[in-house]
Amino acid sequence: MRRQLAGLALAVTLTGCGVSTQQEIEMGGQYAQQINQQLPIINDPEANRYINLLGDSIARLTSRTDIPDWKFFIVDSREVNAFAVPGGYVYVNRGLIERTQRMDQLAGVLGHEIGHVVKRHSIKQMQQAQGANVGVTLACVLTRICESQAGQAAIQVGGTALFAKFSRADETEADEEGIQNVVRAGISPNGIPEMFQILLNERQSNPSAVEGWFATHPMEEDRIANTRAIIAQINPAVLRTLSTDSQRYQQFKARIRSLPPSPTPRASR
Repeated sequence: MRRQLAGLALAVTLTGCGVSTQQEIEMGGQYAQQINQQLPIINDPEANRYINLLGDSIARLTSRTDIPDWKFFIVDSREVNAFAVPGGYVYVNRGLIERTQRMDQLAGVLGHEIGHVVKRHSIKQMQQAQGANVGVTLACVLTRICESQAGQAAIQVGGTALFAKFSRADETEADEEGIQNVVRAGISPNGIPEMFQILLNERQSNPSAVEGWFATHPMEEDRIANTRAIIAQINPAVLRTLSTDSQRYQQFKARIRSLPPSPTPRASR
C-alpha cells in the first residue's frame, strides 16, 4: 500500500496537470484507507448516516459529477478541524461539530471542504511540490516513521499535515465554492461566516482548541467580511427560502454529545 501511494505521488509530480479523475479517486481511496487506520473515526451508525446524508446532499449537486461516491467521516477528536483528500473523502472533527449551533454552520464547513475537492486544490499542491517533499509528507502522515510531536499532532487533530496549508487564494476560492454549494443544496450560506466568527471568538478564549483549524485554514476578520459580501449579492427572496436548521440536525448533535468522550491524544515520544 505504501509503495502504491509513493508511486501515485510520484506520478502526480511527473505528469503535471495530467491527473485523471480515476487516478484522483484511486489516490484518495488509498489515502482514506491509511487515514482511517490511524485516526479515531467514529463508527456510530446513526451519526455516520446523518453526516453522509448531509454531505451528499451538497456534494452530489456540484460540478464534480465524475466523483460517483463521496464519503464523509467524523474524527473522534476534541480538536477543531476539518479536511478533505482527493476523490471525495471529507473528514470533520467531533470538536468542530460540537461547536456548531445550527445545521447550516456544519453544512458550510462541508461545503467549503467539498469546494477544495471540486477545485482539486490538493492535487495542485502535490503538482507544485518537489517529489522528495511529497514523499516525506506522505511518509510522515501515512506511516509511523515521524515520531515527533508535530508529526503525531498532524494525525491526532485531523490530518492537518496531509498537505501543506492551503494558500489564501485557495481558501477564498473554496469559500466562494462553498457558498454556491450550500445554496444549490437549499441551505443558507450564512452559516459559513457565522462558523468563522465562532472559531475566531474561541481563538481569543481557548486558542489551543482551534490551533489545528487555523494552522490549515488561514483566516482573519477579512474572510468573514468577504463571505458576507458574496452572500449579500444573493437575492434576499432566495435566501429566505433556504434552510438554517432542522430537528434531525439537533438530534444528530445530541447523538454526538451522548457518545463516550473523545480519546486523549497520544503524548509525543
